[in-house]
Amino acid sequence: MNTLVIISHPSIDKESRLNASLKQAIVNQSDITINELYKEYPNGKINIEREQRLVEQHDRIIFQFPNYWYSYPPLLKKWFDEVLQSGWAFSGEHKLEGKELGIAISSNALPEDYRFDGQHRFTIEQIMAPFYATSNIIRTKTLPIFNTFSELVTSEEDLQKHAENYLTYIRTNYNFERKL
Repeated sequence: MNTLVIISHPSIDKESRLNASLKQAIVNQSDITINELYKEYPNGKINIEREQRLVEQHDRIIFQFPNYWYSYPPLLKKWFDEVLQSGWAFSGEHKLEGKELGIAISSNALPEDYRFDGQHRFTIEQIMAPFYATSNIIRTKTLPIFNTFSELVTSEEDLQKHAENYLTYIRTNYNFERKL
């Protein structure tokens, strides 16, 4: 399965040890294409046709980004707004129908912070509800979220293991058959 990983982090190589290590784990994989939005579009002007072509050429699309106030970084939000056009992604043609979409989200927190009795009072899955709604409207299959809680990844060994887990997540064959 060919996979497109869309990385949306404004300073991944300078400020994000964690996201940089995830990127490093996938950088030389022949079945994975990396598209770094902030490097590709430093002026914020997205080439819609290029992005649509990239998405059409891949079976699985993973969005890798840090949690920005319970949402996506601004350029990724703009990507969703501009690339997933009516008539192409929904309401007419459904060019992404049947493709698999996943999220690799990093948070500067602990897993217990993301529950009803925790600091944030919502799970990551609840916070990412707009992603699930988008996946539904464009008729894609949603993969489980790959969570990274930076408070749990502190040593170099932790970082390496988590990066290996990320590669495994990207390559896992999820069963989407309905069970009656």
